[in-house]
Amino acid sequence: MTRAPGLLAPLLGLGLGLGLGLSPPGAGAADCGSLGRAERLAFAPAARVHWLAPRVRPPGALNPLYGTVRRFLSVVQLNPFPAELVKTLLNEPSSVKVDEVVRYEAGYVVCAVIAGLYLLVVPIAGLCFCCCRCRRRCGGRVKTEHKALACERGTLMAFLLLTTLVLLTGVVCAFVTNQHMHEQVDPSVEAVPEILLSLRGLVSDVPQELQAVAQQFSLPQKRVLEDLDGVGMSIGSTIHTRLRSTVYEVLASVSNLGQALQVSVDHLQALNSTLVELRKGQQDLEPAVREHRERLLALLQEPGCQGCTEAQSRAGALELGADFQKVSPVDDVLHRLRGVPEANFSSMVQEENSTFNALPILAALQTASVVKELKKVVAQRPEGLTTLAEEFPGWEAASRWSRALEEVEERSRPYLKEVQRYEKYRWILGCVLCSAVLLVVVCNLLGLNLGIWGLSAREDPSHSEAKGEAGARFLLIGAGFSFLFAAPLILLVFATFLVGGNVQTLVCQSWESKELYKFADTPGNLPPSMNLSQLLGLKKNISILLAYQQCREGAALWSVLQLNDSYDLEEHLNISQYTAKLQQELQNLKVDMKNLDLLSPAAHRDLEALQSSGIEKIHYSSFLVQIQKPVVNTNMEKLAQELEELARTQGSSVLGQQLQEEAQGLRNLYQERVLPQQSLVAELNFTVRALASSAPNLQVETSGVLDKVTYLKGELPTWATSILRNESECFLTREVGYFSQYVAWVREEVTQRIATCQPLSAALDNGRVVLCDMMADPWNAFWFCLAWCTFFLIPSIIFAVKTSKYFHPIWKRLSSTSSEETQLFHIPRVTSLKL
Repeated sequence: MTRAPGLLAPLLGLGLGLGLGLSPPGAGAADCGSLGRAERLAFAPAARVHWLAPRVRPPGALNPLYGTVRRFLSVVQLNPFPAELVKTLLNEPSSVKVDEVVRYEAGYVVCAVIAGLYLLVVPIAGLCFCCCRCRRRCGGRVKTEHKALACERGTLMAFLLLTTLVLLTGVVCAFVTNQHMHEQVDPSVEAVPEILLSLRGLVSDVPQELQAVAQQFSLPQKRVLEDLDGVGMSIGSTIHTRLRSTVYEVLASVSNLGQALQVSVDHLQALNSTLVELRKGQQDLEPAVREHRERLLALLQEPGCQGCTEAQSRAGALELGADFQKVSPVDDVLHRLRGVPEANFSSMVQEENSTFNALPILAALQTASVVKELKKVVAQRPEGLTTLAEEFPGWEAASRWSRALEEVEERSRPYLKEVQRYEKYRWILGCVLCSAVLLVVVCNLLGLNLGIWGLSAREDPSHSEAKGEAGARFLLIGAGFSFLFAAPLILLVFATFLVGGNVQTLVCQSWESKELYKFADTPGNLPPSMNLSQLLGLKKNISILLAYQQCREGAALWSVLQLNDSYDLEEHLNISQYTAKLQQELQNLKVDMKNLDLLSPAAHRDLEALQSSGIEKIHYSSFLVQIQKPVVNTNMEKLAQELEELARTQGSSVLGQQLQEEAQGLRNLYQERVLPQQSLVAELNFTVRALASSAPNLQVETSGVLDKVTYLKGELPTWATSILRNESECFLTREVGYFSQYVAWVREEVTQRIATCQPLSAALDNGRVVLCDMMADPWNAFWFCLAWCTFFLIPSIIFAVKTSKYFHPIWKRLSSTSSEETQLFHIPRVTSLKL
């Protein structure tokens, strides 16, 4: 069967398009991917820049020394914090009992007794030593050499060297801690006004900073206003993206159906014109064929015609085969399709595509007025943010804080200057006494070196005893310096020990263990003028310790201080009414798709005309029956050839001539009449078969396209509205996300940086670090190292005096060459020594 590709191609595309069906774009309707999430906004810090940085002593080489001193002080002071004693001292200093103080300071009393004994014994011993030296009874020389001499001398020198090294280590540590203490005083003193200044701004700076926070509401406002500029285009683009597959599908079906309609009408017109021509040709051909048949029968039936029987039967069958008068006319169908197609489907589909593709611009134009109203709503500021700073109840607390802290600063300034002045004196005295200990160390080392040099030189017969004598003198000079500086050393050690030790045990330990806060919280412990809860303005139900703990965790000022309880930060940050107005205005967004027709009225009439034309009711089978028949039942060419052969075999030249003429007539009739008819039949066959194969489906597809266009025309506004609502909600979610970021940032900024009492706990922590870590620890380490040196001066004196005897010349030596002295120092044996 011959196919009609020109008609089947658009119908195949139409069938595929309609076969996919239409479904609402609900799969992605709840997706906000087209808008995306709210970007992270960068807010400028509004909190005070003069926040106290937490002070922490960096780890260093002196930390083990500090730990050792603290452990030593914890052994010295075993008593707990003397709450009653301190209470009496603060409230009624005159009623303090000495025995209570002595009982608490028992460890320090023991240390004072030890220091007193040292101060008494060592100078007296030094005085006695000087008297003995004047009478040449102390620090003499060895009178007789004996076997154990070398062992005794080596042992004494070893102990003296070890003691000197211990002194050297102590004096180096004393120098380092003395300098470190001196360097820490100025920063520590400067830290006090810094801490007080930070506390003064704790409440007074809050309103200005809250105002700065409220002004940054313009940042999310600006971002939302920028997004509103493109919201119409964005929503239109989303609607276009969600609906384009459906709309393109229907428009493609309409375009294919228009092509199929045009092809069908063209074929129908070709069928009608071909049928008219065939009928006319049949009317002209039938007489000519009949005339030829009659003449041939007459010639072939003559008696003289030889071998004409078979040709006679063929000539008798010479008549028309196909009768196109028997087929149904198509005039009625053509009449119904008159003027079809009225519409240009290709141009119409292109125009509808352009209209649909312009949907983003159309949406932007249609939503312009609503966007303008939305911008007015966004440009407003929530009422709570407007009064965020104005209603903060901090003025009374700020004035009370400022007065109290100014008074503290004024009172502390002279003391701080005195601290710096006395520290300078302490540093100079410490350097002098450390230098004195270093001088003792140098004398010991020089004495040992010269003494050993002198001993090794005794092997030479011509040696001089000057080196040994010089070494002994240096050792005795070192002992003399030790006696001389023992008193000031022990006095400085005990004075610094008494101050630094009590600061560490009485203040620092109790401060670190929070006992100091508990003491201050107990009613009656502090005098009325030192009521810290009142000075700090704490709430009545909050203790100092609780306030410290809450402030360290970042509590807000109004939860700790006595501020107006009516201030509610969350109420000021409530922007629900603001976002509700925004949501209400967003609901007014509308996108009208009435300009998208999908099918013009003319195209609609064309399809309805096709639907009612009855093209599928044409009896194509009757056409095919006649088409299958030959135009003439007899093969005229073969009959003409047979007649020519008969003409050559006839005996009568006249009959042969007549047969020859009839053969030529048949050929002419075949060429002029039959062949054109056969060509028309072939054209009719092509057209009929094309229409017969497409007409039944064409009506179904036409009905389907009309139904889908009608359905889509009704559903497009619903779908567009649904997508619009979803995009509006997504847009609102994203824009509210910017405001939520602002609210979260304000909440964090206000509660953790602006209106937080954390600087109060930071000031207390920094105060403890300044007093205990930066000053008390180096102070205590200094006296500990100096005490170390001071007490090691006693073995240094003893070993120096004992060792100096062995560096003097010996009165009488042994004659044995195997003495330990000779073996150790290789000194040649002599029998007498001239003194």
